[in-house]
Amino acid sequence: MGLLDGTTQKAYYDGSDLGNYQFVTLDDIISSFMVVYVGENKILTKVSRTDVQFHGMRAIQELSYDVLKSMKSQEIEVPPTLKMILPQDYVNYCKIVRVDSNGIEKPLYPTGKTSNPFAIDQDTNGDYNFTADDLTEQAESNTWANYKSQTASTGSDDVDALLLDAQGRRYGLDPQHAQTNGTFYIDNSTGFIHFGSSLAGETIILKYISDGLGTDDEMLVHKFAEEAVYKWIMYGLISGRTGIPEYITQRFKKEKFAETRKAKIRLSNIKMEEFTQVLRGISKPIK
Repeated sequence: MGLLDGTTQKAYYDGSDLGNYQFVTLDDIISSFMVVYVGENKILTKVSRTDVQFHGMRAIQELSYDVLKSMKSQEIEVPPTLKMILPQDYVNYCKIVRVDSNGIEKPLYPTGKTSNPFAIDQDTNGDYNFTADDLTEQAESNTWANYKSQTASTGSDDVDALLLDAQGRRYGLDPQHAQTNGTFYIDNSTGFIHFGSSLAGETIILKYISDGLGTDDEMLVHKFAEEAVYKWIMYGLISGRTGIPEYITQRFKKEKFAETRKAKIRLSNIKMEEFTQVLRGISKPIK
């Protein structure tokens, strides 16, 4: 009982499984649930392990979006095609940044002024030519070809397009384009991120949200959220059964909500000293 999970200090520091004590696997959660919550004189007298596994995976999936720390990242060098493949477990992106020569991340902003539409093959008369290949493969559109072939910087608006008053002040500048880091847009239909021509050869980092349902090693739950997963599983099992009193169902619904909120607060990782340091900067006068 004196050793944490049976691992000695020497085995921990000499091994490669560093920092994983803060996590618990989904398989361990399922096994613990079957022992503690299922059996004689308990609310659930008989439940299949498959049902518990289903609701456990659904709990991880839902909690990964805004509670668990499920953000992943990928770094690439933008190829001449100016495209990046969306990761296999991609759900949504958090942010995309360009890395400068000092290793500092510069944020990129999505552009809403271009896209990669489906290119219809036409003959000289303008009639549509649909073949089997046209229906299964998307040809490169003129819009995307023109966007990636431009030589001007895509990071800021054209100065000639701005309105100047008598004192030379500029109006009409779009804040999201008031930077020179570059732009991108995501084509979810083809599974690519498209970058502007100014980002060719640059190092790009994609930080994205995964649903947490990868390999067995990836289906981990932080111990701050372990109880929330138990309540998610219990509520999912009870709400799908007949003969359960409504007050029991509502009780576990409230407990699921309360444990999820508690886990979100814990995992927000707010440190009082860091928070007060930021607040000190608010009172600084801007000259």
